Amino acid sequence: MLQVNDINVYYGPIHAIKGLSFEVRPGEIVALIGANGAGKSTVLKTISGLIRPKTGSIVFDGRDITKTEAHKIVQAGLAHVPEGRRIFLQMTVMENLEMGAFTQKSVSEEDLEAVFTRFPRLKERRRQIAGTLSGGEQQMLAMGRALMSRPKLMMLDEPSMGLAPLLVAQIFEIIAELNKSGTTILLVEQNAGMALEVAHRAYVLETGRITLSGTGAELAESDEIKKAYLGG
Repeated sequence: MLQVNDINVYYGPIHAIKGLSFEVRPGEIVALIGANGAGKSTVLKTISGLIRPKTGSIVFDGRDITKTEAHKIVQAGLAHVPEGRRIFLQMTVMENLEMGAFTQKSVSEEDLEAVFTRFPRLKERRRQIAGTLSGGEQQMLAMGRALMSRPKLMMLDEPSMGLAPLLVAQIFEIIAELNKSGTTILLVEQNAGMALEVAHRAYVLETGRITLSGTGAELAESDEIKKAYLGG
């Protein structure tokens, strides 16, 4: 579904992503794990058209999207839930969800109902100003807003960041459920233990390069990973 082919990304003179290639197959959860500053968020921003790679290509659902504008990439079925949630704090929950459907012809009641079924808390708080929600509720809203664009592939950037352990477990349960109901997921996550638990496959990113890859279970058992990311 997604093929990233030998991309190089620069911030001015800084070579942030170095010859990166990986793939996400339909129906998978693929995790990108790595330390802070490894380039994980840059990879997602590049895929979603917010940053342009200097060289290399990105193919989504059989179509080259390397030079496609960000809103057209959303239209094609690729949604990005950014780090820090980035919801519209001054708007209500409902208005945020409606914004998620901006690439659709209209806001579908069916899509709204599907989001409310998955996130009952959002239904209860639909008229509440988004900035007054808890961190966990804001993360649910960010994911719900992305679902309103009817994505084939959802990219999640640090969904567990800043959440209490109980909420982290809940968010990962939701990620697994979303995947079971047909959404392919590319997950960027510092909580390597949780990410490897839900991921079918995973890649380890270090200073802009992939240094290891394998199934979630294989990497969770790797001594190198245990030492670097799992405190083992």
